[in-house]
Amino acid sequence: MDYFLTDKQKMIKNLARRIAEEKIKPKRAELDEKEEFPWELMDILAKSDLFGLIIPTEYGGFGGGCFENCLAVEELGRACIGVATTFAASGLGAYPILFYGTEEQKRKYLPEIASGRKLAAFALTESSAGSDAAGIQTQATSSGDVYILNGTKQWITNGGEAEVYSVIAMTDRTRGARGASAFIVEKGDPGFSFGRKEKKMGIRCSSTRELIFDNCRIPKDRIIGREGMGFIIAMKTFDEARPGIGALSVGLAQGALDEAVRFAKERVQFGKPIISFQAIQHMLADMATLTEAARALVYAVARYIDTRPRDFSKVSAMAKLFPSDVAMKVTTDAVQILGGHGYMRDYPVEKMMRDAKILQIYEGTNQIQRNIIGQALNKEYGKKF
Repeated sequence: MDYFLTDKQKMIKNLARRIAEEKIKPKRAELDEKEEFPWELMDILAKSDLFGLIIPTEYGGFGGGCFENCLAVEELGRACIGVATTFAASGLGAYPILFYGTEEQKRKYLPEIASGRKLAAFALTESSAGSDAAGIQTQATSSGDVYILNGTKQWITNGGEAEVYSVIAMTDRTRGARGASAFIVEKGDPGFSFGRKEKKMGIRCSSTRELIFDNCRIPKDRIIGREGMGFIIAMKTFDEARPGIGALSVGLAQGALDEAVRFAKERVQFGKPIISFQAIQHMLADMATLTEAARALVYAVARYIDTRPRDFSKVSAMAKLFPSDVAMKVTTDAVQILGGHGYMRDYPVEKMMRDAKILQIYEGTNQIQRNIIGQALNKEYGKKF
């Protein structure tokens, strides 16, 4: 379909697609096998100025919004969502500074992130606080001109590789969720270290580590916003970022569909390419329809978010929920169409199927997305009736 992109948006999409085809695809199997962080590819993306898509021009970025970011992420995800997640997670880490940082914080950190010289990461999840974001235990204690952080964050994307971390910690536990605050922590800060790199089912080249704070001292000017705003900052960050997960999902589904159609046209059984059989055609038709529906939803929501509406939590959740479920189904069906070939590592669809599962889990499980949508509907219809 023609989504009536501007010339700049077409340029972004075409650039990301070219990098995906020429640079990422040839490396994806090796990166997955070795579980190797894709620094070489991050350098290519940095030199292409893609890290600056969501950063305003006054801080060295492109000045794009949620939609432009989704266009790039989709094309990168079409080749490998491990690489695309690494790229997208830096934007996730930048959002708190972009939306709530002081002018000094923005001028210090955003140009470095926009250029790709430094990766960013976002740290909320803990062993006992994932979906229950208000249950975090990491503590930030005020002491003179510093905050002292103690605690552990778990499953942090870009952990250990990023230089800049947006971290949510409790400053007043008696206030519950309203006692959380957001901070900027830099790699190398005293008392800040990393756990081992996690061994994962999918997105294996993406780095996932614990962040360990042991009397980590950071200057007081590293607080984002003010004390007590941490939960608001986290939820705003997720609302802005979730369509990006939808875009990753669309890219992955499209990549799996591409592989399935290519194989079905080449694989001959009973004297015919298997794409000539109605059973295969119907599977491909459903895969294509679901992928296009997911793309239309992501694009519509991303464009809506860029109009800066007051509240978009419900549609943002939809833009993550539906496409990620689609990605799981489409990649599973792609493996089925390839049959025994699809189960082998010689073909990319088995990796795509493994990768797809995380899309239903990170940045809020799909069950949590349904909660958000359901609660919003309850609130909306409560006003009508």
